[in-house]
Amino acid sequence: MSSRREARERAMQAVYAFTVGGDEAEHVISTVIDSQLGTDKEAKAFAAKLFLKTVDISDEADAIVVRYTENWELSRIALIDRILLRIAICEMLHFPDIPAKATINEAIEVAKRYSTPKSGQFINGILDAILLDFQKEGRLKKAGRGLVGMESIAKRSEQTEE
Repeated sequence: MSSRREARERAMQAVYAFTVGGDEAEHVISTVIDSQLGTDKEAKAFAAKLFLKTVDISDEADAIVVRYTENWELSRIALIDRILLRIAICEMLHFPDIPAKATINEAIEVAKRYSTPKSGQFINGILDAILLDFQKEGRLKKAGRGLVGMESIAKRSEQTEE
């Protein structure tokens, strides 16, 4: 397993612990992230940053998810799925070095491991729709390796609407 995947899993577990347990963020970082990622400083830093930023934007992320889950109350979505959607939205909007497609693929893989059998498909559908709209709205600020082709996705979605 890649250290980034493991860091994402620990960030997800940290958001879960923070949400359900109500502990202080520092305590969650030390018990869920630092203790589990050992000596991998990069993975620890990434997981902690992802956890803190996800918690910070949870309300915004939930509002975005609500727009794409018609006829579903947010509370009806499995908690792990909600957390994974929050994390993915956070990565898309606030981690410019991570390609959006990598974010989606990682969310799907983590969902397959930790959530329901249909969670991967559910998360994929929601995040694909969010990604297309983020691109149309110019909300994605991505730079770096592996980000070529993002413009073509947005153009394809515009042509589909016509």
